[in-house]
Amino acid sequence: MSLRHEELSRSVIGAFYAVYNTLGYGFLESLYSAAMEHELRDRGHRVDRELPVTVCYRGRPIGTQRLDLVVDSKLVIEIKSTSALHASATRQLYNYLHATRLETGLLFHFGPEPRFYRVAHFGTTRRTDETDQI
Repeated sequence: MSLRHEELSRSVIGAFYAVYNTLGYGFLESLYSAAMEHELRDRGHRVDRELPVTVCYRGRPIGTQRLDLVVDSKLVIEIKSTSALHASATRQLYNYLHATRLETGLLFHFGPEPRFYRVAHFGTTRRTDETDQI
C-alpha cells in the first residue's frame, strides 16, 4: 500500500531528524520551526511558515489559525517541543487539515526522544499513524 505524498513525507521526516540531531531537545517551538524551514528549503522544498488559514462555520469565516509550516502546498507540519506530548496534538493537526482541505499532515515532537505522527484526512475519514518510519 502506498501512502499519499510518500516521497515528500520521507524528505520532510528526514529534515525533522536532521534538525533534531543538530539541535537536540529543549528549544522553543519557534526555533525548531525556523530550523525546519531552512532545512526544507535546503532540500529544495517550497515552505510557508506561520501561514494564516481562515476557519469557516457554515460557509462564514469565524476566525483564523496559523499553521506552523506548509510544504510544497501539500503537507501541513505541526511542531511541538514539550517534554510530553498532549493527546490533543494530533487532533489539532487533523483540524488544520480539515480547515485547509489538505490531506496529509505530520506532527513532529521535538521532545526528549524524537517522534513523529502522520495524520491523513480524506473528506470525512481520519487516520493517524504513530510511526518512526514510512
